[in-house]
Amino acid sequence: MAIADEEPLRKPSIVHEIGCDLSKLSVEELHERIAALKAEVERLEAMLRSKQASRNAADTFFRR
Repeated sequence: MAIADEEPLRKPSIVHEIGCDLSKLSVEELHERIAALKAEVERLEAMLRSKQASRNAADTFFRR
């Protein structure tokens, strides 16, 4: 038995390229991409909030 046979099969991660041709995707694939992109937007917004809070704290500190 080869090592590859022992590893569980993993579904490839969804990669979406902005502007790519969507006509060949199934309805399910479109739903998966939308979910992945929504999750990424949430991640970006969380990082933005974190950085804004750090910047606001620094601004407050240096205004004293």
